[in-house]
Amino acid sequence: MDRRQLGDFLRSRRERITPADVGLPAGPRRRTPGLRREEVAQLAFISTEYYTRLEQARGPQPSREVLAGLTRALRLSDAERDHLHHLAGAPPGPPPGPSREVRPSILALLQRLPQAAAIVLSATYEVIAWNDLAAALMEDFSALSRRDRNLVRRAFLGSPGRRMYGVSDVDEFSASAVRNLRATAGRYPGDPELTGLISELLDSSEAFARLWAAHDVSAAPTLCKTFQHPMVGPVSVNCDVLDISDRDQQVVIYTAEPGSRSEEALRLLSVVGTQRMDVPL
Repeated sequence: MDRRQLGDFLRSRRERITPADVGLPAGPRRRTPGLRREEVAQLAFISTEYYTRLEQARGPQPSREVLAGLTRALRLSDAERDHLHHLAGAPPGPPPGPSREVRPSILALLQRLPQAAAIVLSATYEVIAWNDLAAALMEDFSALSRRDRNLVRRAFLGSPGRRMYGVSDVDEFSASAVRNLRATAGRYPGDPELTGLISELLDSSEAFARLWAAHDVSAAPTLCKTFQHPMVGPVSVNCDVLDISDRDQQVVIYTAEPGSRSEEALRLLSVVGTQRMDVPL
């Protein structure tokens, strides 16, 4: 355990986070940059005295539970989490679970694609970010709970009329999603949310259970698909996927061929938006 480097690292991470980043009021008399020590301790569920001793290189070796709390409180990236563990003399284990935090640059990218529908998927197929055109083409994700934004759950457990936005390749998507989800389960063996999702699907869907039993972990990419939209009819799009390897996420971008009827449909949806998304899909 390198106490001095650990203390310096904790201080540097604390000073870069603003109270607003973690939902705390700034207050009129704040002198320290970033968070106060007591605020980090509160967020990490440890005592202020203990955290202070860690920063001052006087503390005992922190447990893995304390390191996990500090990782959450200081909003560390996976690389920073690993570095924290090494400084504390506790080599990191597997990541605690799939990341749901989308980089600001990716969020900005989605908004810079006005002629393309784009979403960001976590490793468990939860839609964690989207642009306006994706909401118009698929549905208003902001009106859904996290549970209902999971595309694997929707594919296997959704009602027939709203299962997968009328896409032409629902069977291919379902098979591919199961393969990728099995690989995800191997990367995050201890994540309770992931294991709960898999258990729910195994208990509730014979189709999922059959595909899961095959133990396949590789999937062919989807190059194009057609959405059956209730307002503008069929919308055929190219499907491109960009991997965000450090977050274990994917950006899925749907674009129509220039000059096609589908391009006109996307242009209309960009104007209409989600105002009639209550129409059954």
